[in-house]
Amino acid sequence: QVQLVESGGGLVQAGGSLRLSCAASGRTFTSYAMGWFRQAPGKERAFVAAIRWSGGSTSYADSVKGRFTISRDNAKNTVYLQMNSLKPDDTAVYYCAASSYYSGSISRYYADWGQGTQVTVSS
Repeated sequence: QVQLVESGGGLVQAGGSLRLSCAASGRTFTSYAMGWFRQAPGKERAFVAAIRWSGGSTSYADSVKGRFTISRDNAKNTVYLQMNSLKPDDTAVYYCAASSYYSGSISRYYADWGQGTQVTVSS
């Protein structure tokens, strides 16, 4: 099991940027593929981005392609989500999650989840 703590959320105007961080502790971070998901009020949790343990392969939801970038620093046990050109529709609680194998957008394959960080984009 790995413990995950997200940070970096906040209030930003449309068109602005934020960088979310997810610090991991517990089992060996490099053993895990990582993902970011989000949940807006009244909506189901949705996939945002995922990255392999090596960082060599990433995937994104169509709604964020070209605007968001997922990356990881295994030396710091941290995964990041750089969010640019933010839109009001990006408003949600953002969660990072860990999987023992690359799981892409399939949330049920992620065993460990953080508590989430709120991102609010004003118009």
